[in-house]
Amino acid sequence: MTQAMKIAIVDDEQDMRQSISQWLALSGYDTETFGSAEDALKVLGPEYPGIVISDIRMPGMDGMQFLKKLMGNDSALPVIMITGHGDVPMAVEAMRVGAFDFLEKPFNPDRMSDLAKKATGARRLVMDNRALRRELSDGTQLMSKLIGQSPVMERLREDILDLGQADGHVLIDGETGTGKTLVAHALHAVGSRAGKKFVLVSCSAFEEDALAKRLFGPMMPEDAQLPAMEEARGGTLVLEDIEALSETMQARLLSVINEQGTPAETRLVAISNLQEAGRTSEDALRSDLFYRIAALRITVPPLRMRGEDILTLFTRLSEQFAEEYGCETPQVTAQEAAQLLQAPWPGNVRQLINLAERAVLQSRRGAGTISSLLMNDHEDMQPVMTTEGKPLKEYVEAFERMLIDNTMRRHRGSIASVMDELCLPRRTLNEKMAKYGLQRSDYL
Repeated sequence: MTQAMKIAIVDDEQDMRQSISQWLALSGYDTETFGSAEDALKVLGPEYPGIVISDIRMPGMDGMQFLKKLMGNDSALPVIMITGHGDVPMAVEAMRVGAFDFLEKPFNPDRMSDLAKKATGARRLVMDNRALRRELSDGTQLMSKLIGQSPVMERLREDILDLGQADGHVLIDGETGTGKTLVAHALHAVGSRAGKKFVLVSCSAFEEDALAKRLFGPMMPEDAQLPAMEEARGGTLVLEDIEALSETMQARLLSVINEQGTPAETRLVAISNLQEAGRTSEDALRSDLFYRIAALRITVPPLRMRGEDILTLFTRLSEQFAEEYGCETPQVTAQEAAQLLQAPWPGNVRQLINLAERAVLQSRRGAGTISSLLMNDHEDMQPVMTTEGKPLKEYVEAFERMLIDNTMRRHRGSIASVMDELCLPRRTLNEKMAKYGLQRSDYL
């Protein structure tokens, strides 16, 4: 969930502090006040989840000194300076130092609210981007997103950990929507290059001349970024849709790879989407380039091969969307669980995410079923499912595991509550939890 933004108000005049705080509180902001810059600096660290409104003229450390301290700690922290009449030159200097904006006394409270809205919006974006960068550099967090206990997912996590420690280039292939870009992030995060640059370029998003410039340059003085090969130097360069490269671009990329030598200064991770098209990346790439980038290879499994992981994923996604929309998580019936397990899932995890969100929105309205959504997604799906050669016992066990898992999660590990809801004796519940690898400690 998005973190609530605070507003720190710093002014040596108590009446001014209180009036600003009261006005902003009426506008829905969470405020805190400080009588001096020194007191405020004890609280306002580099990750302060909000903005600062400060008077420019204060005893002790004045507003300009305070601003410089804040900018030294976190140059992205929005600071709105309050100036007296005639202090405009000082306000201009404050803007040069890094202030977000300034208010000249006497100021219009609505103008202050508008500035606070803009500043908190900017701060929220900075904080969200920082959180995302931390997440994408944290191998543990990324690996935890690769949910599932199926053999294919266990193997995928092992492959990521193994290849993440290697220096060679990697080819990641698999169907659309399986999470190949997430795997590329994880490979970078668990390896020795984790603290270095991670640059991603979609080869299918550019015309050839624009792609050549993006990858290899030359860049003009007005261009905001370096060529990707230069930008990613020492880190990881990910090329999505590698099969979209023309013969000319493939030859140029191969030349750059050869120039790097071994071990490569910049690791190349190529992502291919050709599996479902009946072709392979080997068909689409010149053989010398293919064998350079495919020495290490990861194939991300399609969702339909992940068995009970489908139910686990659907449950987690439904819970997240239910929390986001402020409603109850939709309950899955035995028939719907069987349908989820047997659906073809051509869109893979991306399709499952969409289905979970629609199921939550539909449940919030009190209309429709998960079965109806599945029928809409897969027109050839029959309302009464067949086992298609899979033993009925596997479907029953998958549903049973999901039901116990959901109930334990809902009751936060209360065995007595779970026994009561599922009408199970203690011994039977313990046996089934042991059978399905469920531990009470995971729900507390």
